[in-house]
Amino acid sequence: MKWIAFSAALLAQSLCLARAESSDVKIADFEGASYGNWQTTGTAFGAAPARGTLSHQMSVDGFKGHGLVNSYHGGDDAMGTLTSPIFKIERRYLQFFIGGGGWEDKTCINLLIDGKVVRSATGPNMQSGGSEQLEPKQWDVSEFLNRDAVIQIVDQASGTWGHINVDEIVQTDREMASWLAPREMAREIEIEKPYLNFPVKTGAPKRRVSVLVNGNVEREFEIELAEGAPDWWAFLDATPFHGKSITLKAKLPGSSHALESITQSKTIEGSEDLYHESRRPQFHFTSRRGWLNDPNGLVFYRGEYHLFYQHNPYGWNWGNMHWGHAVSKDLVHWKELPIALYPDEHGTMYSGSAIVDWNNTAGFQQGDEPALVAMFTAAGKPFTQGLAFSNDRGRTWTKYEKNPVLPHIAAENRDPKVIWYAPEKKWVMALYLDHSDYALFASRDLKHWEKLCDVTIPGDSECPEFFEIPVDGNSQNTRWIFYGASGRYLIGRFDGKKFTPEAGPFELQHGNCWYASQTFNDIPPRDGRRILIPWGRMTERDVPFHQGMPFNQMMGIPVELALRTTDEGLRLVANPVEELESLRKAVHEIKPQTLNPGENPLAGIEGELFDIVAELAPGDATQMEFKLRGIDVTYDAVKEEISCQGRTAALKLVDGKIRLRMLVDHTSIDIFGNDGTAYLPIGIALPAGNKLLQISAIGGAGQVQLLKVYELNSSWE
Repeated sequence: MKWIAFSAALLAQSLCLARAESSDVKIADFEGASYGNWQTTGTAFGAAPARGTLSHQMSVDGFKGHGLVNSYHGGDDAMGTLTSPIFKIERRYLQFFIGGGGWEDKTCINLLIDGKVVRSATGPNMQSGGSEQLEPKQWDVSEFLNRDAVIQIVDQASGTWGHINVDEIVQTDREMASWLAPREMAREIEIEKPYLNFPVKTGAPKRRVSVLVNGNVEREFEIELAEGAPDWWAFLDATPFHGKSITLKAKLPGSSHALESITQSKTIEGSEDLYHESRRPQFHFTSRRGWLNDPNGLVFYRGEYHLFYQHNPYGWNWGNMHWGHAVSKDLVHWKELPIALYPDEHGTMYSGSAIVDWNNTAGFQQGDEPALVAMFTAAGKPFTQGLAFSNDRGRTWTKYEKNPVLPHIAAENRDPKVIWYAPEKKWVMALYLDHSDYALFASRDLKHWEKLCDVTIPGDSECPEFFEIPVDGNSQNTRWIFYGASGRYLIGRFDGKKFTPEAGPFELQHGNCWYASQTFNDIPPRDGRRILIPWGRMTERDVPFHQGMPFNQMMGIPVELALRTTDEGLRLVANPVEELESLRKAVHEIKPQTLNPGENPLAGIEGELFDIVAELAPGDATQMEFKLRGIDVTYDAVKEEISCQGRTAALKLVDGKIRLRMLVDHTSIDIFGNDGTAYLPIGIALPAGNKLLQISAIGGAGQVQLLKVYELNSSWE
């Protein structure tokens, strides 16, 4: 059909606003170097029209020309107004482009006559996520012909979507073409199969889709619906609606056929090569579809490791925050389960934690098994903390009817990490407040909380982690660790009321794809490990490989933390969990030897997935270097540093040598030096055509004392 051929750029140029200049009256196009006679107050609108996207803002598009009104100067918390000179209404319609926040009276464009607002419009966005796409809007102003008027663009909102975007304000007698005008469309579907598949075109305008059953909204989300051939297919788990009639509603251009393209199926559309797509990590967890970030709710129960995570099931980018869910019996092979937590009236589902309520302190238990309880942030207006519980080993979740259990305290307070403090038989929660500030709270029942103390971690923010750990494996000598999203940790003591730092902050890791990690609750005492999983956060600059894939982002590999005495004092170390060794298959063992410049004992070994163990003595070499499928990992023997992709960590020679463990996946290299004292998770798109390995000595001869290269199986069955 002809409508498929229109690109976004052509639409923007062909919209009803681009009329014959002789018949239209242009009020403002914001192409100049200043606002001219328009008057500004506050700081939100800056001194002149924006030239597109502003600093730290999502990409803005859909405006005409090069300039627009964009009140994101200084971020969402900036406020102000922009007011036009008086003009006369000379045409029947007033048309413009608008985007940004959807807060009535706060992020809006108003038409004023005699000082009174007679027309008003807002952007489309009120929840986290959303799109910075401007779309056309029209007012019928025929009743005000020949009257004097003023346009005022308002930003009086702070926080999420606290800004407004406007462009190309025009008077015209030509009504907006119906095929362009957004209107509400609906489609009824009898649910007979487990999946509803939605066509997605990454970068298309985001549309808010509502799923209604008997007139009640059961699901609601934003999605970049494809009007033509999709990049990939997102899915909605339709099993809760089996045998029912649902109605899909969305505001779409009159020409849209997107709702008609939604299909039912027994399997996920386009899943023929699921988990084996060309750029899918093979032993780092990834979600089947959509975006993934922070690990949430890490808890062990009845032989299963539960991994919840921040998840956008309907988009390749961040947004629509749900709690995704997967389980594993060995931390290696994961099974993705249905979504655990959906957005609700309190907001989208931000990060949090989960515990086993062995003593039924919250009263949620039904039957003989203890309830699993999750505490999460509801990212609404304002941010609050709520509870959900499960009585079927985490398969289904019910939100506590009296949420929130912890009301708003400060800023965007979020990311509760809850643990059991056995000496006083109470729950303790670490909560992020603002900037580098955190706090600890206590509760007997998970529902009523009192503040214990404040904690500050200079240079870190978000996603607190708080736990007790033995020193050098001695359970009679312990310390408490408090760290934030980037892994800057404090070492101290906790008496049930106050955390007292004794040392730090120190850096847990030095990689480029590590953030917002969490450790597992309820690991059995007979195991006793402190197991951590991070979000393997990657940017398009570091890893431009996910484009074209139906998923985005990954989890880091699980690692075991230990607190050891070093020459510098107590420090955390991290090493891969032993379960990852189960992926090893063929091994290539290189005999101990002198390594001269120009030699490569790894020549002839080819593959994609590797686990490499090495002990190297640099000797006369100034550097010893690996090339892992074309990616350099370099040890500088003079500086005693290990580096990869511009990231560096200290790695001292011990008895003249270093120990290395490196795990190579399709999109990452995880580096561990000297039994975890150096920890560098590196995200990098490894060249698909390079499967070679190389080790070399530079500046002199070195010694290979131990070198084993294990080829690895994929963890996806």
